[in-house]
Amino acid sequence: MAKTKKTINREISWLHFNGRVLQEAMDRNNPLIERLRFLGIFSNNRDEFFRVRIATLRRLIEMEKTRDQNLGFAPKRILKEAMDLVASQEKKYNETFAEIKDQLRDNQIYFVDETELDEGQSEFVKQFFREHLRPFLFPIMLKNLKSPEFLRDKFIYLAVVLHDSKNRWPDDYALIMVPTHRFSRFLLLPDMGGRKFIIMLEDVIRFGLKELFKSFDFDTFTAFTIKFTRDAELDIDNDFSKSFYELMSESLEQRKRGLPVRFVYDNKIPEILLKQLLKRLKISDDDSLRGGGRYHNFRDFIGFPNLGNSNLIYPEMKPLPHPLLQESTNILKIIRQQDLMLHYPYQSFQYLVDLLREASIDPQVRAIKMTFYRAAQNSNVINALINAARNGKKVTVFLEIQARFDEKANIYWAGRLKDEGVKIIKNLPGYKVHAKLMLIRRKEKGENIYYSHISTGNFNESTARIYADDGLFTANKEIGKEVNMLFHLLESPYTPPRFKHFLVAPYYMRRNIIRLLNNEIKNAKAGGEAWIIIKLNSLVDSKLIRKLSQASNAGVKVQIICRGICVLVPGIPGFSENIEIMGVVDKFLEHSRIMVFANNGSPLYYISSADWMIRNFDHRFEVACPIYDKNIQDEIMLILKTQLSDNVKARIINSEPINQYKLAAKGEKPIRSQFVLYDYFKETST
Repeated sequence: MAKTKKTINREISWLHFNGRVLQEAMDRNNPLIERLRFLGIFSNNRDEFFRVRIATLRRLIEMEKTRDQNLGFAPKRILKEAMDLVASQEKKYNETFAEIKDQLRDNQIYFVDETELDEGQSEFVKQFFREHLRPFLFPIMLKNLKSPEFLRDKFIYLAVVLHDSKNRWPDDYALIMVPTHRFSRFLLLPDMGGRKFIIMLEDVIRFGLKELFKSFDFDTFTAFTIKFTRDAELDIDNDFSKSFYELMSESLEQRKRGLPVRFVYDNKIPEILLKQLLKRLKISDDDSLRGGGRYHNFRDFIGFPNLGNSNLIYPEMKPLPHPLLQESTNILKIIRQQDLMLHYPYQSFQYLVDLLREASIDPQVRAIKMTFYRAAQNSNVINALINAARNGKKVTVFLEIQARFDEKANIYWAGRLKDEGVKIIKNLPGYKVHAKLMLIRRKEKGENIYYSHISTGNFNESTARIYADDGLFTANKEIGKEVNMLFHLLESPYTPPRFKHFLVAPYYMRRNIIRLLNNEIKNAKAGGEAWIIIKLNSLVDSKLIRKLSQASNAGVKVQIICRGICVLVPGIPGFSENIEIMGVVDKFLEHSRIMVFANNGSPLYYISSADWMIRNFDHRFEVACPIYDKNIQDEIMLILKTQLSDNVKARIINSEPINQYKLAAKGEKPIRSQFVLYDYFKETST
C-alpha cells in the first residue's frame, strides 16, 4: 500500500483486520489454548468473508459481463488481491498451528489420529464410536447423489474410498457429514501418566469406517476431508400475497442452494474422487478450489476445551458487580435516582435480566418495549419478556428477522413471543433495525415514567461475555420520550418525528454528525479547543471521510479507535495528517461505538449502535444517544484514554508495515488496556 494512497478497498481492509486476529494466534505471549481459539476465530471470520464478500465480488464480476458498472473499483482486481492475501495468511496460519501443536506436546498434550492409538485408547474410541457416534452417521453413496443441496455450510464431510484389496470389484465412494453439531470436535482420551491425548472427531469416524460399512464387501477404507462454502446472500422475492416471515423462510431455504464460492479438500485425495466430487457437487473451475491438509474447519477451535492447565488459558475475568447495584437492590429505584452505565463484559449482563424480571412483577409497570438484533440461543432476556406478558404487562418487541445468519433463530423467537401474547412489530423490507433499545413504562403518582436502556451491543447474554459494549440506563424524561418516539416510528416509518436529543438513521444521523464535525472545524479556525475521539468497528462512509479530512486540514486533532474495516489512511499531508487511527484486538471483542466532540471545552458525548458505513446511515434504523451525566462522561473518557494509550495489543491502522504494533517506548510502562480496565472496574466495584 503506497503511503500516498488516501483510502484502501474495504475488502482488503477487512482482511487486514482478520490478519490482526491471526496475529493474536501467532503471539507467543498469549496462552497456548487461547492461541488455538484465535485460530478458530480467524477461520470462522474467513468463512464468513467468503460467504458474503467474495460471493459479492463474484456477483459484481458477473454483472460487469452484462453491463457497465460504476463501482469505483475493479472487482476482478480486488478479488485477485484478496485471494493473494488469503493465501499469504493461510501460510502463516498453517505454520502457527504446527508451532502450537509442538508447544502443546511440550506441555504433555498430544493430538493423535486413528493410526496412533494404543490398545487401551483403541478400545475407548471403539466404545465411543459404537455407543454415541455411530447412530448419527448416515453415509450417502456418491453415485446416488443427485443434488448438492444437502451439503451444509460450517460442516466438514469425509469423502470415503471403499476399496477391495483383492480387486474383485471397482472402488466405490461415499460422503459422511461429521456431526459437530452433536459432539465436540475434540474427543479427550484417558490420561496416561499426566499426559493428555486428543483425537479429532473425523478421526474417530475414520477409526470406525470398517464397522460402518461392514455390510459391504470392501476391506480397505480411506477418508479425505472436504468443506463446501456457499454464497450466503438472500434473494427475497416480491410476492405480496405472502407475509415477510414466509418470504424470509423461503429465502433461507434458497441459501441452502446458494452457488459455491469455495471448495476445500485434502490435497491427498485421489484425483478420480476429486473429479467425481466436483461433477456431482456442480463446482466449476471458476469456483475457489483449494487443496490443503488433512484437517479443515478450524472454526471449531473456538470451543477447544480447557484441559486443567491454568497457564494455557487467560486468567479468569468474572463479570464484576456495579457499585450502585448490589444484591436485592431495587434497580428501577436506583435508575430513577441517577443515570448509570454498564460496561460489558467487565460488568455483569445479569443486571438487565434482573431489571426485566423486576419489571415483569412490578404492579406499577404497565408496558415494556424492546428491540432485538441477535438474541442468545437460550435467551433469558426473551424469557423475561414472556414472563412479563404472562403477568399482564403490555410487551412490544421488534425482532430483526434479516439479521444475517441469525434469521432462522429470530423467526423462531418471533413466533414464540407472538404465541405468548407479545406484540411483534412487523419487519421493514429494505431496512434493518440495528438500534439496541429498551423502554419500561411505569405509572407513578398518575404519571407515566419512562425507564430507558440504550446499548451499543446486542441484548444477548452469550455475546455479552466476550463483546466489549456499553449500555446506558436512565429515567431522563426527554430520553425516554425519544425512545418511545422511535418505537412509534418503527410501527409507522413514513412519518418521522423530529428528535431533539437522538441522532437517528436512516434520517439525519450522517447530517448531524457532519454538523458536529463542522462545529469542530469552526472552533479550530477560531483558535478554540477542537478535537474528536471516535471509537467504532468500521469506518467506510466516503462523505464522513471527506469531512474528517476537512477537520484534519483545519487543525482538528482526530483520534480514532477502529477494530475492523477502516478505509481511511491516516497521516497523509494535506489530507489526514492530524488523524491517528489505532485498533485493539485482545481477549474481548471491542464492539462499542462512542463519539466525543471537544465542543470548545464543553465536550459532547454519544454512544451508538452505528458504525460509519453507508448501510448504517441509509439502510438501517440506528440511534446515537447523548450522555449527559458527568460521572458517566468521565468514565467513558477514562476508557477511551486507556485504550488510546494501549501499547501491548494496539495496532496502528493502515500503516506500513500493515498491522504493526503500537509498542511501548523504552522505559515506558506496558499498558494492556482491557486488563487495565478490568482492574479499574474491579477496584471500583464496591
